[in-house]
Amino acid sequence: MEAIQENGLLDSKDIHQPVSAGEEDLLRVHSQDHVEHVRRFCEMGGGNLDFDTTVSSESYRIAKLSAGGAIKAAELVLDGCNSAYSVGRPPGHHATHNLAMGFCIFNNLAITLEYLRQLRKVERFFIFDFDVHYGNGTADMFYEDPDVMYISIHQEPRTLFPGKGNVEEIGSGEGEGRNLCIPMPPGSNSHDYRYILENIMGPVAQSFSPDFYLVDVGFDGHRDDPLSSIRLDDEFFTWIAVEMMDLARSLTLILEGGYDLDALARCNRNLIQGLENYKTMKEEYEKGKEPIDNSMVNRETRKIYESLSDIFSPYFDI
Repeated sequence: MEAIQENGLLDSKDIHQPVSAGEEDLLRVHSQDHVEHVRRFCEMGGGNLDFDTTVSSESYRIAKLSAGGAIKAAELVLDGCNSAYSVGRPPGHHATHNLAMGFCIFNNLAITLEYLRQLRKVERFFIFDFDVHYGNGTADMFYEDPDVMYISIHQEPRTLFPGKGNVEEIGSGEGEGRNLCIPMPPGSNSHDYRYILENIMGPVAQSFSPDFYLVDVGFDGHRDDPLSSIRLDDEFFTWIAVEMMDLARSLTLILEGGYDLDALARCNRNLIQGLENYKTMKEEYEKGKEPIDNSMVNRETRKIYESLSDIFSPYFDI
């Protein structure tokens, strides 16, 4: 927030304080046992919910605020804002129906989606998750749902938590073809990401025709982040904001990972600048600003795209 403020990005922005999500909001996606376990565990002083998810006595309250912030962002978009970005922590996309994991206690995006579906009567959702880790919790919750399109670009799951998110995981039942995983090899750079996303995002969104766009924002794919081996640069986060705004015209964004504080500050700034100035910046990209260097696109990236094009040919023309 200090970096954003220093760049003057807060001067003309509406800053909204989150309202805590209610237990009824949590229970639309989580089991009663999970919610009660987290509440009681925190009341007893906290500790390790699992091997990498530690909570304090305040974590239940703060996690409900984080979920409430995501709901507030979605409400702002429904009420006419072009974009709204919830910067709450803890993150959420690893949390499943009945488990906390991967630093995530409650699934902020899933809670928001079901709030929109059940209370605001939104019908079709497009989720794009560019955290470097596959959002297994979100994916599992909507794996059989024909009205939720989930796309995740993440580091190859054999090399990173949570060990899921292969191209073959495409959804099942009525949700077959609605879970699109883009597992990127360690060392992938911004040119790799842009190459594959430019070929996939637009055609899928146009064919699926969603009513509402949700984005899980992760900065842990940055080359300075200590938890991954992806090599994204600062400019990528401007580009992805511009591309998503140009595609959707209105976005609700929810913060997930990012663990190098300097990179987190710079890239949040870039993301917000892209959201605010997407029309001008889109024209600049189309005129050749920061073009994809095809010589920097790895052979493995092209193979992944070819594989996805083949697997999803019954569902989308990508």
